Amino acid sequence: MEFRRKDRPFVIAGPCSAETREQVLETAEGLKDLNVDLLRAGVWKPRTRPGNFEGVGEEGIEWLREAGNAIGKPISVEIANSNHVELALKGGVDVLWIGARTTVNPFMVQEIADALKGTDVPVLVKNPVNPDVELWIGAIERLQSVGLTKLGAIHRGFSTFQKSPFRNSPNWNIPIELKRRMPDLPIICDPSHICGSRELLAEVAQKAIDLNMDGLMLETHRNPEKAWSDAAQQITPVQLHNILSELVWRNPNAIDMEVQAKLEELRATIDGLDRDILDLLFERLSVSRNIGEYKREHNITILQHQRWNEILHDREAYVQGKELSQRFLNRFLEAIHEESIQQQTQVMNAKKVKE
Repeated sequence: MEFRRKDRPFVIAGPCSAETREQVLETAEGLKDLNVDLLRAGVWKPRTRPGNFEGVGEEGIEWLREAGNAIGKPISVEIANSNHVELALKGGVDVLWIGARTTVNPFMVQEIADALKGTDVPVLVKNPVNPDVELWIGAIERLQSVGLTKLGAIHRGFSTFQKSPFRNSPNWNIPIELKRRMPDLPIICDPSHICGSRELLAEVAQKAIDLNMDGLMLETHRNPEKAWSDAAQQITPVQLHNILSELVWRNPNAIDMEVQAKLEELRATIDGLDRDILDLLFERLSVSRNIGEYKREHNITILQHQRWNEILHDREAYVQGKELSQRFLNRFLEAIHEESIQQQTQVMNAKKVKE
């Protein structure tokens, strides 16, 4: 199965959980005439605490298979261990996906990879719950190492303790880095788990398409308010149709020569500005090393909390009213400060070595 389409996003839809046969069949019927490529439903649900609904198990695969046949769509379920793999393949599941709580555990991913060795089933890998691109890549590489070739990734956001409108922080830089490192790997965005609520789904879906992701996974239920799991983030088939119909599907490549020429001109300007910024950073770090030498000579500690607070307040005031987010400014200043501390530490250590 190809997870890329030329004319529109690849779309995966269906309920968070298979609850009853009627619920699965009725939801699927609502998706029959939509641009849905793959029908999904969770039959094994990893829950944070015991006692919550943890899925109907193997029986759900039978319902999903029946629903897929009824509307002419392939089906997909989440697997978390080798037993799930065996039951899913026996039940004729077309596509498997590995969930975020499993991706974070290399032992479990390896168990799944070993169970899939010798098959050619397509597998999608959700990002790990924590923002670690290496873990994500490692999980994909484990599947590649046993000969699987029909692979894709699902960006579903990352756990965070910071206050956020999202259930899981998008951290768009991480899927962008995955795309840079593995350019041939299709990436599907899961706005349902990023948002945790219906209100932000359309916005996040459009953002994913604007970032040239290959498709979307959107949880869809016949009656979301009465869903047995993740009710707040699921939508009806009608709402799914509305979101998909309002998406602006952008061309990743400009065909018009005039447009291409203008883009190249603007990109050349950015290239020049980036070099200027880097030259200024080198100059700033040179000054930081000089400060480190002066602190060493006068036996002064490297970290000066008052000075760091002054820098933060001064730079925040300087950009007030300008088109620069507070989040970006803080990350930028923290990165520079961290490197400055590192440079000054090297100066201090260099002196100790000489002595």
